[in-house]
Amino acid sequence: MSKEGSAAGSRIRRNAARPSGQPAARRTRTSITLMIVMTLMLLYSLGPMFWLLVNSTKTKQDLYDTSGLWFGPTFSLFGNIADVFAHDDGVFLRWFLNTVLYVVVGAGGATLLATLAGYGLAKYRFPGRRAVFAIVLGTLAIPASVLAVPQFLLFSKLGLTNTPAAVIIPSLVSAFGLYLVWVYAAEAIPDEILEAARLDGAGEMRIFFSISLRQLAPAFITVLMFAVVATWNNYFLPLIMLSSPEWYPLTVGLSQWASASASVGADPIPHLVITGSLLTVLPISAAFLYLQRYWQSGLAAGSVK
Repeated sequence: MSKEGSAAGSRIRRNAARPSGQPAARRTRTSITLMIVMTLMLLYSLGPMFWLLVNSTKTKQDLYDTSGLWFGPTFSLFGNIADVFAHDDGVFLRWFLNTVLYVVVGAGGATLLATLAGYGLAKYRFPGRRAVFAIVLGTLAIPASVLAVPQFLLFSKLGLTNTPAAVIIPSLVSAFGLYLVWVYAAEAIPDEILEAARLDGAGEMRIFFSISLRQLAPAFITVLMFAVVATWNNYFLPLIMLSSPEWYPLTVGLSQWASASASVGADPIPHLVITGSLLTVLPISAAFLYLQRYWQSGLAAGSVK
């Protein structure tokens, strides 16, 4: 082979290798950038939780004398937990049970109602269906804080303020959950399956609970996760609806502790407020992680189907 031919061949090989190398380098730089961004987001998200965990292990005096980003000389986590449940005649346990009641009845009921309504609107044809769809979309644009005062006036007229019903009944309505199930059911459940079940003699309720609900599992778990988190962290609605501490949820109760601790002449209890906040965060985090696996498995099953 001549020198000209070998030189041309080497240029061709270099030109052929260059395009494949440049995208690989770009992919590597992109991966490194994404890794850095995701690491910063992770630290930003876990930073408050780390601060809460660290300071829950300190005594009241260590909170003022040591750095907030590291543990103190005395590990007092279990002592602080015992003090939280013993403080003010054990009202923290009552607040915890109230919160569980609001979540089980309110969030569970909201999820079931949203699933039933969304499925019905997606699979049944009736007059006014488009108007209902427009109303649901319209309610999504209204902030919950705007409805707080009208809700309070309504419940006050009905004599339901300062009762669990004042928190549970508004929590039963989830326009976002209804819309999510509606959109999901329209595509996830074939009409042919429903018609086949009707031809076999199955009733509508049996079709829903035996066939449709299994297909709606990803949407059901997603709505349940959003409803549980929203009800557990609900603060403004119980604050205006409830006046008796015996019906407070954890969010309002801990806020009252913090306000009383900061008042003039009161005994400051910041270590109890911080430890109580940690005890408030742990159950909802565990519930979220527990429900997430069903959500992921449901999505995988839906993708296979």
